[in-house]
Amino acid sequence: MPESRVRRKNPFTPPPVAQVEFKAGSSSWWAPVMAAMFILGLLWIVVYYIAGVDVPIMKNLGWWNIVVGFAFIGVGFGMSTRWR
Repeated sequence: MPESRVRRKNPFTPPPVAQVEFKAGSSSWWAPVMAAMFILGLLWIVVYYIAGVDVPIMKNLGWWNIVVGFAFIGVGFGMSTRWR
């Protein structure tokens, strides 16, 4: 009795997926704003220690000036983790 031929199937290849264009790197304004946040936070704390009683806004905030300065530094640090 004759044997039937073995049918070979081509391996499945999924259809190509449309590539989304990805822009590597951050925007051009990201690094200057990040550096400005670091510097602004540092300057806020330094000015508070040197002339805090003479600046009206800093005089009203009292020790909260330290929190404000570290908040600016924290924003700069948060931006640095997203910088590419």
